[in-house]
This record gives sequence, structure tokens and C-alpha cells, in this order.
Amino acid sequence: MTTTEVTKPGVYDQISDEAYHGDPVPGGSLSSSGARKLLETCPARFDYERRHPELPKKTFDIGHAAHKLVLGVGPHLEVVPGDRWDTKAAKEKVAEIRAAGGVPLKQVDHDHVTGMADAIRRHPIANALFHAGNGKPEQSLFWIDGDTSVWRRARTDWLPATGRGRLIVPDYKTCLSAHPDAVAKAVHNHGYYQQAAWYLDGIAAVGLDEDAAFVFVFQEKTPPYLVTVVELDAVALIKGRELNRQALRLYADCTTTGLWPGYADAHDIALISLPAWATRTEEYIR
Repeated sequence: MTTTEVTKPGVYDQISDEAYHGDPVPGGSLSSSGARKLLETCPARFDYERRHPELPKKTFDIGHAAHKLVLGVGPHLEVVPGDRWDTKAAKEKVAEIRAAGGVPLKQVDHDHVTGMADAIRRHPIANALFHAGNGKPEQSLFWIDGDTSVWRRARTDWLPATGRGRLIVPDYKTCLSAHPDAVAKAVHNHGYYQQAAWYLDGIAAVGLDEDAAFVFVFQEKTPPYLVTVVELDAVALIKGRELNRQALRLYADCTTTGLWPGYADAHDIALISLPAWATRTEEYIR
């Protein structure tokens, strides 16, 4: 299906990144990142940030560029000459590229992302997962949650073609370290276990595969651009689903009441204590 407005559950092709993140469901929907934002912060911040999207950040340029070269779709990449961008001409060029929705890169950074894409193609598992003849990039899934009636959405990095056995859906992440210990820490810190559970729910809900696998392809951003492919165990997925359920119920309640509270009750004064680690430190000093 191709559209910029979603009124029926299913898999939608050719929805732009901007349209997806702008939420094409008329009454609003919840994404995995939105669910995590709700629990990490508070409803008020979630509501504000979805209405006031952040401008592109330079820190995300390498990740966006790598996604473009690995997946084959994404923003236009353009090299801006020079090692420094503090001249008037360079600043104007960078601003022009960003205004057009592109990603400006220094030559050294472009060389890095090209090397990353080459390393993915040399990795037997990662290359097979993202093979051009094995599916489509950036497919959008929309479905209605059975418990809360909340519209949910997900956007896969890559959606393999169905009918070829068990569906294995990959998600590409760039990182500083692809060591399994560092990956496990990143999965926890960034809530990727919630993302995996969320996407698996969506894949089943739209009728693609009730027994699909969701794997992460982690790749380092420095040479030799090492790759680690991981699948989360049942314990991680169960915990992810529990947190997702909390977020869905909170979102449903806020949507129904029209109230998006902050960190504490606006009509009360919060009573706080020292954090547990500070108390332990004081006891140790004594």
C-alpha cells in the first residue's frame, strides 16, 4: 500500500521517513521509540517532543549515512570539501544541504561509511540479511493493539520477502563497540529489547509471520568496522513486552483524558531523598 494517511492496519510501502515520523494515522499512533520515551521521561515531554520534532543533529550524520549505503535508501549524501567547516562558504554549504534534507559529510567521514557498507557486504550473515533480492528497505507497519485499541506503528530497516521459511527481520545499528558485552549494555541502555518485542508484535499482527525472528546487526564506526549479529533471548523479549504494555496503557489513558502529566503531580510537592548510591557512600565514609 502506498499512502501518506493510514486508516487500515497493514504493511505500507513508500511512506517517506518524514511522513512516518510525523505520524500518518489521523487519530495518532504510538511507535517503539515513543513508548520508550514515555517511560524514560514523562507524558508531558513525550507530547511536547512529538509536536516539536528535533532538527537534524550532526551526531547522527554517520549513522544516517551508513544506513543509506547499507540499505540503499535514505537522505542524499554530499561531501563538503575541507577538513574544517568554520568558513562562511562551508557553513552556507552545510546549511544548504541540510535544508534540502541531505547529509553533509567530510571526505574522511564519507570514506568511513563507505568502508562500513563494504564490511557489511563482506560479512556472510549481514550481507544475506540485507541482500537486495531478499526484501525491501524501510517498510512501515501499522496495527491496532488488542488490549488498549491504540494504533501502533513500526518501521523496519529491512523487511524480507515472505514465503521463504521463517521470517528473519534485521535492524541495523552503528556503535562504538560491537563486543557482545558492549552490545548487551547498549540493548539495555537504549531499550532495544523493547524495540525487538514491539516489532515482533507488529510483524505478527499484520499477518507476516507469528514466529518471526528479529535480529540486530551492530557495526562499529571505526576500522575495521567489525560486525556482530545478535538475537535477544526470551527473557529479554518478555521484559520488553512488559514495558511496552505499560507504555501502551499510559498512552491510552493520556489520550482518553487529554492530560499529559509531567514528572510529578502539579498540585503537590514531591518529597525526595538522597539516591541509594549516595546513602551507601555516606555509610562507607563513616
